[in-house]
Amino acid sequence: MKLVLASSSPRRRELLGRIGAVPDRIASPDIDETPLPGELPRAYVLRIALGKAAAVPRAADEIVLAGDTTVAAGRRILGKPEDEADLRRMLALLSGRRHHCFSAVCVAGIDGKVRHRVTDTIVAFKRLTADEIDWYVASGEGMGKAGGYAIQGRAECFVRYLSGSHSGVVGLPVYETRALLLGAGYPLG
Repeated sequence: MKLVLASSSPRRRELLGRIGAVPDRIASPDIDETPLPGELPRAYVLRIALGKAAAVPRAADEIVLAGDTTVAAGRRILGKPEDEADLRRMLALLSGRRHHCFSAVCVAGIDGKVRHRVTDTIVAFKRLTADEIDWYVASGEGMGKAGGYAIQGRAECFVRYLSGSHSGVVGLPVYETRALLLGAGYPLG
């Protein structure tokens, strides 16, 4: 049985390595990740993960693992910032408040069954000063990240509270991923 990772994210590869799973192949699916009108964050992240898994062609002996992570402020989906102004807007929105980080993982097994889980992690940022926002934006770390921050990097110093899956916020909930892979028959220690 071979494992195909439907993601080019180095963070997802690293998180998979923590549970002893090494992809035999990497495939980056090209799907439209635009939220649908009125779509809620949990439904959105699951739809995208399922779409990524379905978009990857696979051989009979391959299982596909796909994931997606998004940050939600209320019902508002915060994707990847488009530019520094958008990043500043996101950080100001998250400043001093709790938000949700939804992470979906999907495993398409060789038996044809698609297994999935969605984690909901509550993260609370401290109230950010203008200087802290400037410092973070200047680091460049938040660009290309859902919600405009990387919890495994400098943004961790802004987190005053977290309830849920830390690895899910990074990009792949390892507990749920391991369970799904085992359920699909993938050999793990």
